[in-house]
Amino acid sequence: MTGAKRKKKSILWSKMHTPHCEDFKQWCRRRLPILEWAPQYNLKENLLPDTMSGIMLAVQQVTQGLAFAVLSSVHPVFGLYGSLFPAIIYAIFGMGRHVATGTFALTSLISANAVERLVPLSSQNLTTRSNTSIVGLSDFEMQRIGVAATVSFLGGVIQVAMFVLQLGSATFLLTEPVISAMTTGAATHVVTSQVKYLLGMKVPYISGPLGFFYIYAYVFENIKSVRLEALLLSLLSIVVLVLVKELNEQFKRKIKIVLPVDLVLIIAASFACYCTNMEITYGLEVVGHIPKGIPPPRAPPMNVLSAVITEAFGVALVGYVASLALAQGSAKKYKYSVDDNQEFLAHGLSNVIPSFFFCIPSAAAMGRTAGLYSTGAKTQVACLISCVLVLIVIYAIGPLLYWLPMCVLASIIVVGLKGMLIQFRDLKKYWNVDKIDWGIWVSTYIFTICFAANVGLLFGVVCTIAIVIGRFPRAKTLSIKNMKEMEFKVKTEMDGETLQQVKIISINNPLVFLNAKKFHTDLMNIIQKENANNQLLDDISKCEQNTLLNSLSNGNCNEEASQPGPSEKCFLILDCSGVTFFDYSGVSMLAEVCMDCKSRSMEVSLAHCTASLIKAMKYCGNPDSEKPISFESVSAALGNIYSNKSLSKLSDHSEV
Repeated sequence: MTGAKRKKKSILWSKMHTPHCEDFKQWCRRRLPILEWAPQYNLKENLLPDTMSGIMLAVQQVTQGLAFAVLSSVHPVFGLYGSLFPAIIYAIFGMGRHVATGTFALTSLISANAVERLVPLSSQNLTTRSNTSIVGLSDFEMQRIGVAATVSFLGGVIQVAMFVLQLGSATFLLTEPVISAMTTGAATHVVTSQVKYLLGMKVPYISGPLGFFYIYAYVFENIKSVRLEALLLSLLSIVVLVLVKELNEQFKRKIKIVLPVDLVLIIAASFACYCTNMEITYGLEVVGHIPKGIPPPRAPPMNVLSAVITEAFGVALVGYVASLALAQGSAKKYKYSVDDNQEFLAHGLSNVIPSFFFCIPSAAAMGRTAGLYSTGAKTQVACLISCVLVLIVIYAIGPLLYWLPMCVLASIIVVGLKGMLIQFRDLKKYWNVDKIDWGIWVSTYIFTICFAANVGLLFGVVCTIAIVIGRFPRAKTLSIKNMKEMEFKVKTEMDGETLQQVKIISINNPLVFLNAKKFHTDLMNIIQKENANNQLLDDISKCEQNTLLNSLSNGNCNEEASQPGPSEKCFLILDCSGVTFFDYSGVSMLAEVCMDCKSRSMEVSLAHCTASLIKAMKYCGNPDSEKPISFESVSAALGNIYSNKSLSKLSDHSEV
């Protein structure tokens, strides 16, 4: 009895602990995405494109690291650290395969507010260069990076807390017009912050409400202090950068290696500045001394946590929103999924851990991500290769950047923001699809440039929610359900086969960002369920027919019933009479549904469409512009299907 009891206990014990071990493995794979893609990495197919992309990305990481560190009001060397550690952390925890995390203009601009407020430039005269400093910089510079690292630490803690609270599901409130307007406004702020370097002027740090306008007012008041040499060098750099990058984009299919114009410009400008001694001769501001190596880790100063809460929330929200938009765009383009909550964890750890290594706040940048697209990167290995090259710069090449003119660095920043600035072109699209979305874009942009990126983001979200809440009660809908399957019974000459292939679904609610994803999910579920039911009925009917017609088979119909029949085209009619209003997200999802159905060999027709919906569908991408997909009524759509069916049968008979 004792042995039997022990055996039972061991069986129970193994049953209790085996699922926990499997759950832990699944949890690790879910929270460490690198464990999913790294074992399946194909060296032959992916290593070469990832290596080339990593080299190009390293050039961007170095230049943007130096520039965004200056934008964050800290020494340029800390930008190199910020280009290294966050990229490694995100490669382990992040799900975006083409997302390049590192220094970011918007988060640098936000952290600069805390740095300038707590360690103003006026206190520089009170400190001297300290030989006991960790990286050989003055105490003033160490105090400044301490504040920036604290902003990064607290911002990362906020992001991790949002991951724990599972707030990633609330990202549907961040609509495309709001994100586009916020990033465009923040890019405008970044360009404004670089004006003093482009013109070679000494401009005091100006922040706060309407600071954007005060900066330009100061520039125009002191226009005579512009250094002509810096202005000419800035214009030349911008022209060269834009021209070469456009040529690279134009001929990227014909040339295998893209010209790293940023790197070439940095080398040429640094060499010219060194040979002509521009720093003394013309008074051009240069990057200056870049210390070698990486200092040992140190905890950020916790005594300023309460003073940087506002900036930390701005870094957490703005950095996450901009990064998530890039990750989702990458996932949509390359057909994989991204978990919104996991991205909170990845970016939170990418801010918390590097803050112990003197790093400024980090996030994903549009320019670097676009660079990975254009160079054909496959996985996060490209980012890891770039980290190796950044490490070489930190230990060997960094001091050679002493002579790099700041006006050239500012030009690289401005040109790198092109992707954000050209989002002004979206205004035409929003105007034609939904004028309220156009108004939200404009108002969010104005709030962003008048106040700050986090204020503009908050205003855009609140404004969007308020407008939707105000529009929903006025919606002319009789059903609270998102969609309802209609049973269609009509006396017609159509044959039974065609009737079975037609599916009619009525959309009884407006299509907006709040229910766009659910509309797509519910519709796909109905289609899959109906296809499964039809397949089962077809198998049963084939079995019965074979049993009646072939008496020699003795009722055995498995062989013939299992044979796949010819693929028949199915038809879906969406009754849009309940779509009383819509926004850009809803119309985009409707167009995406049409494309998904087309890939499933299902022809989609839209009935009872308003003129504004038809116009919006054209701007969002009509899935089949050659054939009309919108009809006055369900009967008209059915008549079109029947006429096409009759024509196809007639053509088949004529061929016979």
